[in-house]
Amino acid sequence: MAEVVCKTRKIGGSIGIILPREVVKEEGIRPDQNIRVHIKKQVKVKDVFGMFPQWKTPAQKLKDEARKGW
Repeated sequence: MAEVVCKTRKIGGSIGIILPREVVKEEGIRPDQNIRVHIKKQVKVKDVFGMFPQWKTPAQKLKDEARKGW
């Protein structure tokens, strides 16, 4: 089983991916063959900020508490 990062492309009204030649050779994939694809969208760092609004403690307070233990 190979793992590869691919960029999506618009193909007509659909979205498709192009598999690298090395993966196709390594896995023995041929045209008109069914394959199973596991999709995991990459998360951008900027999308992570603000995900936890319940964490309302200011950063400075967290830093001060961490320094107390030193």
